[in-house]
Amino acid sequence: MTAPIVSIRGLEKSYGDVRALDGLTFELEPGPVGLLGPNGAGKTTLIKLLLGLLAPDAGTARIAGHDPATSAGRMRVRGSVGYMPEGDCLIPGTSAVELVATLARLSGLSRDDARSRAHEVLDYVGLDESRYRDCDGYSTGMKQRLKLAQALVHDPPVLLLDEPTNGLDPRGRRHMLDLVHDLGWNQGKSLLLCSHLLPDVERCCRDVVVLQKGRVVSQGSIAELTRTEGLRVTVKIAGDGAAFEAGLAARGMHGTMRADGAWSVETRDTDCDPIFAVALERGVRLLSVEPVRSSLEDVFLATFEPDARARAHSTSEAST
Repeated sequence: MTAPIVSIRGLEKSYGDVRALDGLTFELEPGPVGLLGPNGAGKTTLIKLLLGLLAPDAGTARIAGHDPATSAGRMRVRGSVGYMPEGDCLIPGTSAVELVATLARLSGLSRDDARSRAHEVLDYVGLDESRYRDCDGYSTGMKQRLKLAQALVHDPPVLLLDEPTNGLDPRGRRHMLDLVHDLGWNQGKSLLLCSHLLPDVERCCRDVVVLQKGRVVSQGSIAELTRTEGLRVTVKIAGDGAAFEAGLAARGMHGTMRADGAWSVETRDTDCDPIFAVALERGVRLLSVEPVRSSLEDVFLATFEPDARARAHSTSEAST
C-alpha cells in the first residue's frame, strides 16, 4: 500500500470565537487532488497548517510523511513541498531567474544547482525569453507562471497550488491548466489544487475533498462522485416526436423535448439499447445520441444547497 501523501487526524484551529477547523480528519493518496469548499470552509487554514505557517490547537497533520508542527518537520517540508500561493509573492526589483534561483537556495540547493534548475523550470512554464526581465513589469499570466516555477524549482514530490488560474484570461488559464494537468498526470507529482473554479479541478484532478465549516462533507474520486444511476441522454431525432415519447414511456423511460428540439431521456438501463429499440419500433430516425454525465458543479451544489442537484441537472441539460 502506498503511504498517504497527506494525513489529517482531529485537526482543530480557531481564531478567537471562529472555529476554522473542527476535528478535521482525512487522508489523501498520492496523485492530483482538488480541495473544494465555500468561503470560510477552512481551506486556507488547512494549507497554512500543512506548511507549518500556523500551529494547530489540537490534532495532527502530516504531509509527505513530515510533521509541520515541529521545527525539524518544517525543514523537511521545505524540501518536499512546493507552494504556489494565491497572492503575489514576488521580490520587487528582481528578475525571474534571480527570484527562482534564490528560492531554490532557500530550499537547500547549491548555488550552481539552483541556477541550473531555475533555467529549467522557467523554460517549462514558458518564461524562457523573459527570464532576465524585472518581474515587476510582468503581466498577471506571467506572474502566475513565475509563481509556479518557484514552487517547482527544487523538484518537490508534493505541490500545494492555491488558485493557480486566478486573474488569468482564457488563453492564460488554458496554458496554466495544461501545466497543472501535466504535473499531476504525466510528471508524477502529488498535488493539492485549491480552486473555486470547479471545471479547473475537474480538468486536472483525479480525486476531490470538500470542506464545510472545518469538516469533510464529501471525498472521493471525481468519476465516482459524478456517476449517476442509469443514464441521462440527449437525443436528436427526425420523425414523429409524440410517437417517440410514447414509445419511451411504454418502456419505462422518461423523455422531454427541450427548447432546441432535442430530447432529454432518462433511463435506468446502463446502455442506450432501449432507446434504439424505441426508435426502430416507432419509425423514428436517430440523428445523435449523447450520454450526459453529472458535473462536479452538480455535486458541489447538491452538497451545499437543498434541491440544487435538480436545478443544476435541468440547467446543464438545457445548455447541452
